[in-house]
Amino acid sequence: MSLSLTSKYLEIQGVAQTFKTAKGDFPALRNIELTVGKGEFVTLIGHSGCGKSTLLNLIAGLTRPTEGNLICANREITGPGPERAVVFQNHSLLPWLTCFENVYLGVERVFGQSSVVDGRTRENKAQLTARTHAALELVGLSHAAFKRPGEISGGMKQRVGIARALAMAPQVLLMDEPFGALDALTRAKLQDELLDIVATTHSTVVMVTHDVDEAVLLSDKIVMMTNGPAATIGEVLAIDLPRPRSRVQLADDPAYLGYRKAVIDFLYTRQAHVEKH
Repeated sequence: MSLSLTSKYLEIQGVAQTFKTAKGDFPALRNIELTVGKGEFVTLIGHSGCGKSTLLNLIAGLTRPTEGNLICANREITGPGPERAVVFQNHSLLPWLTCFENVYLGVERVFGQSSVVDGRTRENKAQLTARTHAALELVGLSHAAFKRPGEISGGMKQRVGIARALAMAPQVLLMDEPFGALDALTRAKLQDELLDIVATTHSTVVMVTHDVDEAVLLSDKIVMMTNGPAATIGEVLAIDLPRPRSRVQLADDPAYLGYRKAVIDFLYTRQAHVEKH
């Protein structure tokens, strides 16, 4: 896969993050250098406490780095923006609103304001409604549009969260263990659906995961983090598997198994997590 024209769509340059705590400064990240090409699917993997979510929050603009710069589409990231949408492990839906209303709320915020940013055109109510329905259809939830979160399953709630993010037409989709709280079968189904969605939208995705199989199945690149504190990128593994991908066909694929072994070796041999007693 060639990324020669867009290999620096998202740039992380010499980023470090230190938090002030009651016990003194805590260095969460150090010397993070990473480029993500437009349309790439990148996963961040590592043991708990290695700063995966911290790095994702920096890309989202939810926090500012202690050192270094983050750039998206040649613009410095200085805070949250509609070009970067976040899907959290907790779907964060408002329980008193329907699925449609939860998605519409985000769409109206981005496309319905009098001063729309990032070169977007302000849209009328009919356009906002159409955009919301299209996002729900993309994740297969048109039939549940007017149900409330309490009336749908956990997997469906997470799909609403993904629809809400996609409806804002972000340049970069950021996902923080979006399937971590789901059972194995639901998780596998949503992974497959995410593959289809990304193939349709050509989204650039950065996703945090603890799941090795999930990382290999979904990714173009796996960014493997060293243990914290002062975590950094230990290795970036390029995944050269053709798309579209099928988990059934890949189950016995030698290349898939080789990538899986490389990640496991990094996590459990080279970065074996030492428990403190």
